[in-house]
Amino acid sequence: MEHRELKKLVQLMNDNGLVELEIEEEGRRVSLRKAGANAPTMPMPVPMAMPQAMPAPAAPAPAAAAPEAAPVDSGPPPGTKEILSPMVGTFYRRPSPDADNYVDIGDRVDKDTVVCIVEAMKVNNEIKAELGGEIVAVHVEDGHPVEFDQPLFRVKV
Repeated sequence: MEHRELKKLVQLMNDNGLVELEIEEEGRRVSLRKAGANAPTMPMPVPMAMPQAMPAPAAPAPAAAAPEAAPVDSGPPPGTKEILSPMVGTFYRRPSPDADNYVDIGDRVDKDTVVCIVEAMKVNNEIKAELGGEIVAVHVEDGHPVEFDQPLFRVKV
């Protein structure tokens, strides 16, 4: 097998995260294995050490998670409502990079006011307020990803 062909196979392994590759073609057989891929005893001590180290940090973790969960469940302050993302995608505050924002803090909106775009699968979806009031907070930065039902804006109703 030529050096050039071997080089291509090594590149194939690197590009795909492979540690071992075996090819048989026209009576020729090539077997490649990265260094360290044949050491089954190495992973054994790691799991043994991990459980001993894990119990100490595991006890404080629930205590730290509990205070974070309370504000998330409390919802928006009285007299306000959230405009939620109806889909997973990328949040944009304006129709194009050189245009003004659809809405800013202090702007009045009604149910048909377009407040942003959520781009999903190369489709720009205009998001309407679906309620009336005044924008008091913007929860997401322009160009950042959003999840389904993630708060985008807070509106004083």
